[in-house]
Amino acid sequence: MAGKAIRKRQKETSNDQENLSTLSFLETELCGFKIHSPTMLASGVLGISFDLFPRIIESGCGVIVSKSIGLEPREGYGNPTMTGVEAGYLNAIGLANPGSEEFARELEEEFSKKPVPLIVSIFADSAEHFADLVKRFDRFNFLAYELNLSCPHVKDVGSEIGSEPADAAEVVKVSRSATGKPIFAKMPATIINVPEWAKAVESAGADAIVAINTIRAMKIDLESKKPVLSNKIGGLSGPAIKPVAVRSVYEIYETVKIPIVGVGGIVSGEDAVEFFLAGASAVEIGSAIGQDYLDSFERVNTGVMKYLKRNSYSNVKEIVGLAHY
Repeated sequence: MAGKAIRKRQKETSNDQENLSTLSFLETELCGFKIHSPTMLASGVLGISFDLFPRIIESGCGVIVSKSIGLEPREGYGNPTMTGVEAGYLNAIGLANPGSEEFARELEEEFSKKPVPLIVSIFADSAEHFADLVKRFDRFNFLAYELNLSCPHVKDVGSEIGSEPADAAEVVKVSRSATGKPIFAKMPATIINVPEWAKAVESAGADAIVAINTIRAMKIDLESKKPVLSNKIGGLSGPAIKPVAVRSVYEIYETVKIPIVGVGGIVSGEDAVEFFLAGASAVEIGSAIGQDYLDSFERVNTGVMKYLKRNSYSNVKEIVGLAHY
């Protein structure tokens, strides 16, 4: 019986893969570039594993977003940096990254030889330093920049620089002046007035908004009576934050005309469809990658495609924002 079940599942998977490769249900456009699927790899998940990038794209991912890169190398926090919680994860990696010089070398030596659809995520402690990063990377042939304005657990960067609409707008404005590539502004999860923030970054020159990043959270071990993470506070991700993310996307869609990329708790096709209906043109997948990164994109894409076929839609673009009408 087990063998029959396995063969049945293999046949279903084969059929799904054939459909994904021959139909155009999932093809879409984002800020002027075409992608074969509206599912993207979220920043911070396998985002500097250049050797894995081709396999991730082959598994159904439309675009890879790199891990956030800063000017200088950063070791990040000591262990433990991640723990499971109900309906999600807590992480406090501390923006560990190889720094701009090393990342530029990898773009030169690895990415240039095996190019894939790539968006480079960057972070800094000032608008001027964001612009410096853009200038260092702009000669390489990737698709766009994602400005990390929203890391919730690192002092002096992330949510501290991006929470105020005026500050976020200044980062976007200065970065915009340094490149012709599209600029994606990643919004903190704790923005109180989402429409005001969205309008500010759109007016400053953002080409798209990514919503949302993780939410500041904590877990305490009962036996040691201490926070589990070495940094004490981390970022909550996974299904627990999906309703917050969907609400944010919905509010942004009613406010601005630029595209939105939804992120937060997407593990199934139904999750992705909910974001599309709220107004997202594409979605990023993060926490789900930790368990089965080569299956996550296929699972989500197949679920989206089945929804489109079942409801007689010919393309994912036809359902973007339908919850508003």
